Amino acid sequence: MKVFMLGWEFPPFISGGLGTACYGLTKAMSQAGTEIAFVLPTLTDGGSVDYMKILNADGISSSQKTGFTNVRFITVTSPLKPYIFSQRRKFFAKNEKKCSKICSFDSNFSKNEQNYGENIYEQVNKYAEKVSHIADVESFDVVHSHDWMTFPAGVAAAQNSGKPLVVHVHSTEFDRSGENINQTIYDIERYGMYEAQKIVAVSNYTRNMIINRYGVAAEKITVVHNGIENDNHFVPEKAIEKRDKIVLFLGRITFQKGPDYFIAAAKKVLEKISNVKFIMAGDGDMLHRMIEYAAELGIGHKVFFTKFLRGANVEKMYRMADLYVMPSVSEPFGIAPLEAVKNGVPALISKQSGISEILINALKVDFWDVNQMANKITAALKYPPMSQTLRENGRNEMKKFRWEDAAFKINEIYKQILTIAG
Repeated sequence: MKVFMLGWEFPPFISGGLGTACYGLTKAMSQAGTEIAFVLPTLTDGGSVDYMKILNADGISSSQKTGFTNVRFITVTSPLKPYIFSQRRKFFAKNEKKCSKICSFDSNFSKNEQNYGENIYEQVNKYAEKVSHIADVESFDVVHSHDWMTFPAGVAAAQNSGKPLVVHVHSTEFDRSGENINQTIYDIERYGMYEAQKIVAVSNYTRNMIINRYGVAAEKITVVHNGIENDNHFVPEKAIEKRDKIVLFLGRITFQKGPDYFIAAAKKVLEKISNVKFIMAGDGDMLHRMIEYAAELGIGHKVFFTKFLRGANVEKMYRMADLYVMPSVSEPFGIAPLEAVKNGVPALISKQSGISEILINALKVDFWDVNQMANKITAALKYPPMSQTLRENGRNEMKKFRWEDAAFKINEIYKQILTIAG
């Protein structure tokens, strides 16, 4: 099986969970014998890429150091960089009244602010054009596109080659922007979904979003949950001696991730427990507003901002924490809670997430219910036996989240559409 796969990020050049998911999936598919040509935009973030084979549009390659024996990486001169100028959006209409008291500052943000860089459509088109040329000289059985920025390229490659198209939906415009969507992005998403022979959704949450918001037939969508690379030799590090408990938010500081709910809950927790520090690890358009919000609530000295973290620093941050919190407004899946639990940290997750439908050993709360969020954070910090149980059971539960299973399901989808195609 030869796959022509399109994605706009891959570790270490990542802005979110998509790159992590692409890494885990392609590695497992490679180990299963699937041959993949992975087409990336130009890696503009700097640094060396010595862990994978890279081909540019002219076919010049660098050394292979990853063990991805069946994966070739191709780059084109089209730097797709999402989430550059994103701004705060309105919350879902159904939750507006519930949110109004703690999110009164939303009026400071323009309804018409875009979620992406100024030239993103030009870059999407440029990427599609480059991909189309590469597809002309590549040999493959199926095209596989990850998220909206690669959908036009995927459609072009499929149409030019006559090969079937699979689109993989890791996030939708409704997840990123609430009700105030960017119509152009929505149209591109819908176009890709309708042109594809099969759609892969990362959760039932996302599957339902695609059915209800995009009008796609249910039988066209298959749910393939993400996995995580498990460390079977995990040994907990010696506990860090610290006076205060640490509660961690790790992710993009944007509308979708609900950082303001985290700050609001922190205020309520600190009214009950004083020896707690809240860490927000990540970057995004709401970063400075969250710094101001913490100061407005009088808890600026208790909330710390690290900006974006990479590699080993992420793992260190997890292992410093006593609790990980993901208060997302809309989260198609959510790999970060799995990473937290893998590192021995109990997790509190939003019910408005794909991971909440399959992760049993975690605390769960509606993102807008700040009182309940604060209560559960407080309980996790005050009652060590509860946290220890979540920690131990969560680590055992990680064994079921395997990228190998996701790769098997994806390969079965390929076989199914190729059989139909004849």
